[in-house]
Amino acid sequence: MTPPEAPETHVTDPLSLRRTTARPTTIRSTYRLQLRPDALTFSDARTIAEYLQQLGISHLYLSPILTAAHGSNHGYDVTDPTTVSAALGGPAGLKALSDEVRSRGMGLVVDLVPNHVGVADPRQNAWWWDVLRNGRESSFAHYFDIDWSPGNGAGGRLALPVLQSENDPAALTVDRSGPEPMLALHDLRFPIAPGTDGDNALRIHDKQHYRLVSWKAGVCTYRRFFAVSSLAAIRQEDNEVFEATHRELAAWCEHDLIDGVRIDHPDGLSYPAAYLARVRRLIGPNRLLLVEKILANREPLDPTLPVDGTTGYDALADLGGVLIKPEGEQALTELSKKLAGHGSDRAWIGETEHRIKRAVAENLLAPEIRRLVAAIKRDGGAESFDTMAMTNATIEVLAFMPVYRADYAPLAGMIGAVIAEVEKRNSELTVPLAVLVAALAADGEAAVRFSQVCGAVTAKAVEDTMFYQAARLVSLQEVGGNPARFGHSLNEFHLSNTERAHRWPATMTTLSTHDTKRGEDVRARIGVLSQIADTWAQCVEAWDEAAPGPDGATTLFLLQNMFGVWPADGRPAASVPGLRERLHLFAEKSIREAGTKTSWEEPDAEFEAAVHSWIDTVIDGPVGSELGDLVHELAPHAWSDALSQKLLQLCGPGIPDIYQGCELWEDSLVDPDNRRPVDFTIRIGMLQSLTGTPALDTTGAAKMWIVAYALWLRRERPDCFVGGTYLPLFATGEQAGRLVSYARGRVGAAPEVIVATTRHSLGLAETGWGDTTLDLPQGTWTDRLTGHTFQGRARLEKLFGLLPVALLVR
Repeated sequence: MTPPEAPETHVTDPLSLRRTTARPTTIRSTYRLQLRPDALTFSDARTIAEYLQQLGISHLYLSPILTAAHGSNHGYDVTDPTTVSAALGGPAGLKALSDEVRSRGMGLVVDLVPNHVGVADPRQNAWWWDVLRNGRESSFAHYFDIDWSPGNGAGGRLALPVLQSENDPAALTVDRSGPEPMLALHDLRFPIAPGTDGDNALRIHDKQHYRLVSWKAGVCTYRRFFAVSSLAAIRQEDNEVFEATHRELAAWCEHDLIDGVRIDHPDGLSYPAAYLARVRRLIGPNRLLLVEKILANREPLDPTLPVDGTTGYDALADLGGVLIKPEGEQALTELSKKLAGHGSDRAWIGETEHRIKRAVAENLLAPEIRRLVAAIKRDGGAESFDTMAMTNATIEVLAFMPVYRADYAPLAGMIGAVIAEVEKRNSELTVPLAVLVAALAADGEAAVRFSQVCGAVTAKAVEDTMFYQAARLVSLQEVGGNPARFGHSLNEFHLSNTERAHRWPATMTTLSTHDTKRGEDVRARIGVLSQIADTWAQCVEAWDEAAPGPDGATTLFLLQNMFGVWPADGRPAASVPGLRERLHLFAEKSIREAGTKTSWEEPDAEFEAAVHSWIDTVIDGPVGSELGDLVHELAPHAWSDALSQKLLQLCGPGIPDIYQGCELWEDSLVDPDNRRPVDFTIRIGMLQSLTGTPALDTTGAAKMWIVAYALWLRRERPDCFVGGTYLPLFATGEQAGRLVSYARGRVGAAPEVIVATTRHSLGLAETGWGDTTLDLPQGTWTDRLTGHTFQGRARLEKLFGLLPVALLVR
């Protein structure tokens, strides 16, 4: 399979009127690589660069490349932000990879983690080790956001929540095997401050600047990434910290090794807008700058930020949502009510989000709340105010906040509106709310901490908990998604794309990431259930009767995920290598995250055993056989939706990212399942062997065919895409609502590319497309995927004769 000859193109930058000039137009597409020392290093990435070039990718998008915890398979637990990971290949390996892709006319985008560093093993983090050893006198103490106050819950010391049980302190010993004595707790080691050594480990511990406490005690005196105690937040607002943690980034830019940067979790920072402005100055105006910003339902990205867009969760919700059939909502809501005891609908989601946010704030994030309330009392001039009343009012406001943080320009006034609503509901909170208002108006520490805690409460409550409790249609329960909104209309979809094309032409769009709860093809298949809602409800009720699950909500949730990953070729699930183990691991994570019957903090062994037993019963019994039959029957419609959302993404506004391996069908569930190594040998062989329009089958060849032709077209006509025009197209006829179509072109010129895709394909098996047609703009249009040509009024039964999607070029 070789790309067509591309004509000479002269690229005029479409972003010159914005904040960037030439470089973002050279980034036509990205391919995300999850680097890991044991499976995909810089050297390994070099070996697949030729394949990615042939596929049509313009830039490799690398997971974090700074030195991370030993054995890290994701890189977000950076232990030394001043060095490139030696385990991945070090600076020389990065330079060699950059040279390799540069020689192919490609480039690199890197993932940067500014919010936190890994401290799980203190010995691996020199800054953290020095703070533990020297306390407030450490030259790195101000790098971290530590509460050293006498009332911090640890007697003014740095509390480390690492004790697993009440008996753990008795396990403390002194390790004298190295150049300096260390306190030892099982595999962990901690420094001993100068002049505090002795014979008794417990007495030595009592003299340290830190205090080891139980992880269940609710005491942690440093700001964390959400509630993850092994990730300590750092203070990017401090010049010295910024300089130290961005020295490598500055060098990569100075030596022109990279073309763009993805910023991980900017919402955790004290001043994200100021931080991003500083990064923009550092990398210059011409490199791509993207933020991992989770936008709430209908929340706009702040146009005053000096960024090119987000990492694409907003686009993911649009692309999946337009394929959901709204008519399935009622039956799936009723099924959820019957099995789960709730409909997972708008009312339930609103009430549940509020309840879980309160619980998260009161328990998992209690240390952060305690520190925030102390700052509110100080900044609000009410240090003697009742702490419990102030805490209750603060948590209630946080629980009603509908966004990650509200201090972005387009959200001005939101906090005031939420406080007004809380006061209306609870008049007894009027006085503490006045203190909160005074503190926020002071625009000091309390205002900063309020925004930081707001994001942590939202993330832990919504994505990490509620999205494992809701069970109506789990494909909607994705990062940045809104499961209360049962799909998107065609009009919504087109207006969203129009906005993206106009306001954020170089934003990233995605369908799968290292953080998605389910991979794109799994979500596409589960979304088909909206087209057969009544049939699915009957099946689930029959299966629950034949093999009763541990509880209704868990049964309904897990059955949908099983449906999403079950083999489509008729094979028994038990015969698929690794699938049983993967389902058990996914189930364990899901039920513990949901927190209704078991949890990470207090696992219920009896309930978990019942879940695992039920999974085996499904896999090995008649329910699994019937589930497999349904998957096999619906496979063509699942593949149709998978191809539709892929082509809509690849040619739509923005820069499309392909997550590693997703050019073929993939069946990934939540991490770490979606971070498994990819078999590139299979993909290289398939790309070279494809010679004609492939059939829709289990190989995924049709997906690779579409990915390659779309990427080649972006390479051939770049100015039709990033910065190009977007024109919605609508069919006429009885099946008009089953078409999603748009045209792309150069600014000021007629359209050159038309994307046409099928949605709600299930009903077409009975009716066909009938008289439904699409009026094409003037000219002769050739479908790059099939070679067929069309003019004027195209009949959709002809357009979709071989594939459920078409890529027409004038």
